Amino acid sequence: MEAVAFVHEQLTAKKDFPNFKAGDNITVNYKIVEGNKERIQSFKGDVLKRQGTGATATFTVRKISDGVGVERLFPICSPNIDSIVLHKSGRVRRARLFYLRERSGKSARIKEKKQIHASAKATAKAK
Repeated sequence: MEAVAFVHEQLTAKKDFPNFKAGDNITVNYKIVEGNKERIQSFKGDVLKRQGTGATATFTVRKISDGVGVERLFPICSPNIDSIVLHKSGRVRRARLFYLRERSGKSARIKEKKQIHASAKATAKAK
């Protein structure tokens, strides 16, 4: 089994993506190939889940488009992913946010994780 994992690591190109988890709001810039033309399409939404490890890891992003929920599953090591931009870090208590599928409007919002500044950390340690 270790040999298979070693081959996966050697064959997949490592890209430098930000650390994100379920509840975060991200934009995935994905390469679309149409005939001989290539363009980049962005998909902005909330991460519902991350699953798997290593080269076979995937994540699911959900957005609302014209009042209809759209989910898309992306492999992390896909060569078609151009970039991932992290907009907001969500504060959630679950690893899988499937309950958002039944919700809409205000109840479907995810609270943003508050960032503690370096000066606030220093004053907290001093007390």
